[in-house]
Amino acid sequence: MSTNGMTSWAVDLKDVGAIYPFQGSEVVLVILGLIFWIGWHVWQMRQEAAEIEREENADRQGDEARKAIDRY
Repeated sequence: MSTNGMTSWAVDLKDVGAIYPFQGSEVVLVILGLIFWIGWHVWQMRQEAAEIEREENADRQGDEARKAIDRY
């Protein structure tokens, strides 16, 4: 199975050029990788901020419970 149209490797490879699939798409793949990477960081920061907010709310509710116990 050939992805580049070569049927024999008995040639001078300097005349062949790139011999891997998807040649010429490196820039697009790098751009997509950067978008994915930055998007993942944004998503991760939002998830962590939501988790911190939940923990702070749970701690505040614990303070209210302590105050109610101390009152009685």
